[in-house]
Amino acid sequence: MTADGSYGRLDDDDYPAYTMGRAAEMLGTTPAFLRALGEHRLITPLRSEGGHRRYSRYQLRIAARARELVDQGTPIEAACRIIVLEDQLEEAQRINAEYCRATETAGPPTAA
Repeated sequence: MTADGSYGRLDDDDYPAYTMGRAAEMLGTTPAFLRALGEHRLITPLRSEGGHRRYSRYQLRIAARARELVDQGTPIEAACRIIVLEDQLEEAQRINAEYCRATETAGPPTAA
């Protein structure tokens, strides 16, 4: 372990551990594809002190989903929008499930 505890970040999905070249290699795509995702604001890589793009595992999962859609013939703009909508739907479903659990434990409303 390093003095600053940086090995603990290896389990952090949001830690920007991957360079653009490594990320592109892992996804089987090109750096230009990753730049395009950034231009469409689907993912925003962090920058190293030297200004190089760095990607997290979470961002790589999003990029992989975008690549899947693009490989199926979806234009990149549409793929980005689909992923944003999928994310919004997932969040709405999570909030709805929490609300349902909360109302079940609270019991029926009482009349005043």
